[in-house]
Amino acid sequence: MSQTDAPKDPEASNDTPKFRRRKEDRPNELLDAAIDLFTEKGFDRTRVADIAERAGLSKGAVYLYFSSKTAIIEALVERAVGGMADEMAATFADFNGDPRLLLGQVALHIEAKISDPRIFAVPKLVVREAATHPQLAALYRTRVLEKVLPAATAMFARAMDAGLIRRTDPEMLVRCVFGPVIMHILLDEVFAVRPAQGRDLRGLIETHLMLLSEGLAPLSPSESLPEKEPHNG
Repeated sequence: MSQTDAPKDPEASNDTPKFRRRKEDRPNELLDAAIDLFTEKGFDRTRVADIAERAGLSKGAVYLYFSSKTAIIEALVERAVGGMADEMAATFADFNGDPRLLLGQVALHIEAKISDPRIFAVPKLVVREAATHPQLAALYRTRVLEKVLPAATAMFARAMDAGLIRRTDPEMLVRCVFGPVIMHILLDEVFAVRPAQGRDLRGLIETHLMLLSEGLAPLSPSESLPEKEPHNG
C-alpha cells in the first residue's frame, strides 16, 4: 500500500501538528474551541466544521466525541457549571445556620469560579440565546436551576422556622438573592449597560450581600411586618 492509499486518521486535520496530542485532551480542546466560537459568532452561525477547524481536528473527529452540536452545548454546561450546581445544592441542603453567613462564602466561590472567561461564557451564552433556543434554557434549568433553587428555598425556610432570619416567602427570597446577578449579566451582555468601572461582579456581590444581610435581620419584638392587603381579582 502506498502512502497515498493509507487510511486517513479521522482525528487529523490538514494542518495537524506533527506531535500527537493525548486523546483524553481532545474533548476539552473541542469544548474550548466551541465556546470561543459560540461567543464570537453565536450558536446558530457556528458549524461543527468550524469547531473542528478551530481545534485542529477533522470534522469526523468531532463526532467521535460528540454526536451533535447540541451534545457539545450539553457538555459545555456540564463542564462549566454542572459540578458547581451540585456543590451548591449539597451545601444548601446540609446547612442549618444563619444563611447570611453562608451566602457570602458561596457568592465569592462562584465569583472565583466564573472569573475564567470560558466558564462565564456558558451562562452568558444561555442568557443570550434562550429566547430563540428554548432547548438551551431547558437544559440549563434542568441541570442547574432545578437543583440549586429548591435547595436554597428549603434552607431559607429552615432558617425562618429557627428564627434566624425574618419570615417571608422563601421562594421569592431566592429570586431576590439570585435575580440581581442575572440582571447584572443581562444589562451587560444584552443591553450593553455597564458600570463605569466595568462589569465588576465582585462589587455587585458585595453591595448585594450588604443590603440583603440587613434586610434579612430578624424583626425585634416591637416590630411587625405590615399586613398584606387582600387581593381583589
